[in-house]
Amino acid sequence: MICNSWKRSFSSSVRAKTSNLLGLYPQPPITFTHGTKSTLFDTANKKYLDFNSGIAVNALGHNDPDVVEAIRDQAGKLIHLSNLYRNEYGDKCATMLVNGLVGTDDFRKKWWGEADNCKVFFCNSGTEANEAAIKFARKMARIRNAESPATGILSFSNAFHGRSMGALSATPNLKYQAPFAPLVPGFSTSPYNDIAALDAVDWNSICGVILEPMQGEGGVFPVKPEFLKALRARCDSVGAMLIFDEIQCGVGRSGKMYMHQWGTVCPDILSLAKPLANGLPMGAVVLRETVAKNIKPGDHGTTFGGGPLATRVACVVLEKVGKPEFLKHVETVSALLFERLHALHAKYPSIIKEVRGKGLLVGLELQGGAIASRFVELCLLHGDVLVISAGSNTVRMAPPLVITEDEIKYACSIFDKVAGVLEAEVKK
Repeated sequence: MICNSWKRSFSSSVRAKTSNLLGLYPQPPITFTHGTKSTLFDTANKKYLDFNSGIAVNALGHNDPDVVEAIRDQAGKLIHLSNLYRNEYGDKCATMLVNGLVGTDDFRKKWWGEADNCKVFFCNSGTEANEAAIKFARKMARIRNAESPATGILSFSNAFHGRSMGALSATPNLKYQAPFAPLVPGFSTSPYNDIAALDAVDWNSICGVILEPMQGEGGVFPVKPEFLKALRARCDSVGAMLIFDEIQCGVGRSGKMYMHQWGTVCPDILSLAKPLANGLPMGAVVLRETVAKNIKPGDHGTTFGGGPLATRVACVVLEKVGKPEFLKHVETVSALLFERLHALHAKYPSIIKEVRGKGLLVGLELQGGAIASRFVELCLLHGDVLVISAGSNTVRMAPPLVITEDEIKYACSIFDKVAGVLEAEVKK
């Protein structure tokens, strides 16, 4: 077992220097000052390759000129109104989100209904988006049966849906839940990607099912298409809402605009956040026509969500990411990354257990005494490459979607070196 000295030393260093910050995050003793595309710079102007992009947030990388110009111009015009008034970019941004979902595919057009009748709720984070989705699912249950509505929400093992009380209740990880019990009642969990286990669910009590089409925090696990089909059928049988949490895997990250577009199963409710405004706090919930028509004024709200600054920047992101050539680039660099990582898997089978993911959300699961946090440390020490860990002893890679092939090759050369160091350390 490798001692995680990096976390201890870095965490204590940060606490000493920033004593007024609540110490919720172990951080390396580096202060970043600026960035460009996939590169970050610290106070000494040292370069780092960002293979994390703010936990899959900075889809266009750092200092994108169109994002910067939109922020600069909008900040000089109007930043906040509240939702008591319309702003110039809210409707435009919502239309772009809906059009990206409906597209030109006849099946998707039929599913979502008329594009004008799909609706979007803007908020400030992924957690808020999931809280809204849960509320909307329960509201729909009351529409179906006002006297005795189902109120249960089903989520899945290894899920991560947020840290507020409702979203936390759908995140079945004792590390996150235990300090804050009791949780919101009515939540249950089933094994991810296990169709047979769905037979044990009391479906008559379920009003909503929430899952990530590709889990991020839980260890980068893509959903199996047959599992989604089984879920869709079970939800339809009882009128439950199927909620896709694409907060980390949506908006181009998978190589399509939305992760679920790789298959033929659509949700009733879609939650989005991280990359929407390329670093400005923003979340969104997209409601299918059959759901949207039942959500009325006063059912939910937000003060800051959908403001003119965030929605203007989101329009820039959606326009750029939605271009076919942009998504093709994601597929191209993704193929290169997977090719190099599978080669490392073959080279270090005692250290690397599995390579998982889709597009530019990739998990490298370790084994044999190698620890993901040590891999993260060594990437920083040996090559100034920033990666992060996820559940199940997995190194998570989520570089900006504008990452280049040369940057992919460099990062993988560092991963090769790090795997060799880990192999040597484990053998000692």
